Amino acid sequence: MKFIDFAELILLGAIWGSSFMLIKWAAPEFGIFALVEIRAIGATLLLIPFVLLKRQQRDLIQYWPQLFIVGLLNTAIPFCLFNYGLLHMEAGLAAILNGTAPMFGILVAYLYLKENIGKWGMVGVLMGFAGIVLISYEQTTDVDAGILPVAAILFACFCYGVAAAYLKSKLSTVKPFAIACGSQFFTALMLLPLVLMNLPTSIPSTNAFISAIVLAFMCTGLAYVLYFDLIAKVGASKAITVGYLVPLFGVLWGYVILNETLSNAELLGGACILIGVMLATNIHTKFKRRNREVVVNTSK
Repeated sequence: MKFIDFAELILLGAIWGSSFMLIKWAAPEFGIFALVEIRAIGATLLLIPFVLLKRQQRDLIQYWPQLFIVGLLNTAIPFCLFNYGLLHMEAGLAAILNGTAPMFGILVAYLYLKENIGKWGMVGVLMGFAGIVLISYEQTTDVDAGILPVAAILFACFCYGVAAAYLKSKLSTVKPFAIACGSQFFTALMLLPLVLMNLPTSIPSTNAFISAIVLAFMCTGLAYVLYFDLIAKVGASKAITVGYLVPLFGVLWGYVILNETLSNAELLGGACILIGVMLATNIHTKFKRRNREVVVNTSK
């Protein structure tokens, strides 16, 4: 992975890490479905000029059935589930659970794309799920939360893993702006009936409106441009490793801005997840290999 790609990965992690905090502010007032609708419409409006500028509208039209599926798996279902989960748990904890997305991506790629996972990959997956069990057990002792919000977010992360594998197998040659714009457009389209049946009962506050706008244009529109660009440049299995950067920034924003705290068990579970993801994705070996390549090239 080149340095500029790694920097793009860090920026994406910081942006997506802030989304949990923003959802905490906006979801209670907008509701689960309306907030996703705002995000999808805003992102679509931001992305349309880029599609036209890059002349990618042909891919947008040609691959619309596949983009509908991507919108369902990568936005509509997981965004609704995260909105639900964040109504019942802290932003930092939701960000930690989001760290399971790379593990689900590895498992789906192993089962669906027949990618080799290796023994350390299996150790990482098992370690990550041990962290999930620890966090889930901790949540069952919290009468204000419970296991259902945790299960919702875990299923959302599973959807991310399926979407990443689907993108790699079906849309690897499709332009990134077409993918980003098309998936958001179809998300807005498919959720519209649910939004109309679940409109907010009162006008949301200014803070909720600002949070929703930032979620739409920065955490969805811009972030998906970066994400699909990374998939195109470094591949789905590497791009989805942003999932272990997101928890770090999510916990940081939650601690600094929302004054959140996590229990020792939740922190231990989060550490297990992050270490497990690093082992499952073999990221440490990739960086070591890259460093050796740099030394060899400079000696010529």
